[in-house]
Amino acid sequence: MIKSVLIFNNHGKARLIKFYQQIASDIATQQALVQEIFSLVSKRPDTVCNFLEGSKLLGGKDTRVIYRHYATLYFVFVVDESESELGILDLIQVFVESLDRCFQNVCELDLIFHFDEVHHILSEIIQGGMVLETNTTEIVAAIEEMNKAKKKSGGVSAANLGLRASETLRNGFRH
Repeated sequence: MIKSVLIFNNHGKARLIKFYQQIASDIATQQALVQEIFSLVSKRPDTVCNFLEGSKLLGGKDTRVIYRHYATLYFVFVVDESESELGILDLIQVFVESLDRCFQNVCELDLIFHFDEVHHILSEIIQGGMVLETNTTEIVAAIEEMNKAKKKSGGVSAANLGLRASETLRNGFRH
């Protein structure tokens, strides 16, 4: 079972935190957990294995941390011993490819300004700690269908408001 999904930037700033199993009861313990995971993954060189055994705070030896480092972001999955490490690495790849297709070259700003859509993409892939879908085409089609329904309803969402801001920031960084 997948216990949590986390995305950090290179500086340890969390861009997505989703717990599927209650690991800690209070916010301070959850923050310590997130800090511990970041410190474990960020210190490792890119040439070493992407699997780590969990500490006592994470749940002991039956918990594994599986991650991938893409450009400025760490994608981290915390899972129990029943999950295949290579399967989770593939799942991380599916998640990143889905994000990339939905945002056309996903970047950290997309995760910030379109957090609700990122959560929708993740919920198309995983619900309740169980994998639902691994076909990137199906995931993207479901998200596009959701976006069409939003446009038909005429609702203003954080994603719509953040679109202009993210485009402005992107264009500003490209000059």
